[in-house]
Formats: sequence, C-alpha cells, structure tokens
Amino acid sequence: MNNINLEAIKKFMEEVQKNPEAAKKTKSISGEWNFEQGNPQFTAEIKFQSGSAVIEADSPQFMGGAGLKPDPIQYCLFGLAACYASTFVSICAEKGIELSKLKVTAENKTNLTKSLGLGEEPIVEKVKLSLEVESDADKEKINEIEKFARERCPGVYCLTNPIKLITELK
Repeated sequence: MNNINLEAIKKFMEEVQKNPEAAKKTKSISGEWNFEQGNPQFTAEIKFQSGSAVIEADSPQFMGGAGLKPDPIQYCLFGLAACYASTFVSICAEKGIELSKLKVTAENKTNLTKSLGLGEEPIVEKVKLSLEVESDADKEKINEIEKFARERCPGVYCLTNPIKLITELK
C-alpha cells in the first residue's frame, strides 16, 4: 500500500523486538572536493542496498561556487523532505490509509552573516515542512498521522535534538 512494503517493516519490527541492537544502523558517505574550476565543487558516491549513485554539490555563485548543482543545504532539505514523506506514508500504510497524492515542501530561512564571518546570528532561522495530502481519510486522521510523523521521523529528530558532532583531521 502507498509504495510501502509493510511485510518488510513487520519483519524488521519483529527482529528488533527480539534483538533491540538490530535497530541500530550506521550510514556514511565519503566525498571529495574538486579543485578544478568549472566543475561542481563536491562529489560523493553514495552506496545503497541496490547499487550506488554519484551526487554532486556546488555552492551558489554568491558563496564562491558556480551554481552548477544543488547546494549542500538543498540536499539537507531534500533529505528532510524525503525522510518526512517516507515516515508519513509508512504510518498511513500501517493504519490502512491509502493516499492518492503527497507533496512535501521543505523550506528554510538562512542568515549567512556567520558563514561569512560577519556576525553571530543563527545561520538557520527556521525550517518549514508543508504537506499537500490527498486521501479519502478524514482531516482529523491525517492531522493525527502528521503528528506521529513529526515524532517518529529521523530527519525531524536530527533538527530538533542536540546530536554529538565529532570532527577529526586525518
């Protein structure tokens, strides 16, 4: 239902109930800076269960890039929107609610004075997620699922909870 494999989720839930350590996963990417003018600034190959994809990012011109590819913040917003959509749709499927449309818009408000070394204002002032949902389910049920999605979405968790960041030079 809704392009969600409920059987796979059920099987994983059973596995986690038997062994809570199975819920812990590690994800990583490794990318490189491109020093050649006229090319995207950063490239990474991301491996996933069925293959891999090359992702490229480039800063906008006003931040020293050429604007050739999406910038890193756009990828963050994409990740948040995709994660939130997946969480929302999974909960709908769990509850037997069929969707005919879901569009998620992720938007942020940035202040780049700190990035430029010109101030101390927060770099990201706010992030907004907007959903357009079409379903036969009533509005109250959709609102309830939206609340659950906010509570369960890993991307939302990353934005709303302090997470230890470790940087290292090798």
